[in-house]
Amino acid sequence: MAFELKTEGGYDFYEVASALQKACRRGDVRLAGFMALELFPKYATYCWKRLLTISAEDCHGLITQEIMALKQGFDFVNESSKKPAGRVFISKAVILLCEAKHSRDADLLSNYIHDKRMQLDDGEVERLFEEVRKEKPAIPEYVFDCHTIKGKKRGMTKQQFFIDEEKALVNKQPSLFDGLEL
Repeated sequence: MAFELKTEGGYDFYEVASALQKACRRGDVRLAGFMALELFPKYATYCWKRLLTISAEDCHGLITQEIMALKQGFDFVNESSKKPAGRVFISKAVILLCEAKHSRDADLLSNYIHDKRMQLDDGEVERLFEEVRKEKPAIPEYVFDCHTIKGKKRGMTKQQFFIDEEKALVNKQPSLFDGLEL
């Protein structure tokens, strides 16, 4: 009989880990929280690895930094603790992951590139990279601002830089400086 990893509650370790990720993906805080705390304290290190993976695979934006900060708080609380403590940090991470905007783009991109490469033999991979190297993109005109020699020679100013770069923002968020005369 093969060795089976079980949680404190008798669940299959791998099923709990999968349920944690799928519940976060679906925004099910109650189930995700239960599963995360089912991994704590016996598998706390793995739980944090899984929470970080969820932040990268399933969430949009900079949520991974928030999860890392919570992990650092957890580690700090446990530095001098005889028993594992700080499960509140795990709970908060779960809440953030469930409430975050979700996107599978990073995981899809990673797997698309990896799987595409796995389908090619070594010669095809080399030819693919050679084609990419041949595509030498031109430097866009917007690069030549007051920070480059060409831009300075063209008379580009810092004021124009601020105006141009503000206009160029994609997914622009409201700013404290909206309405400021540049």
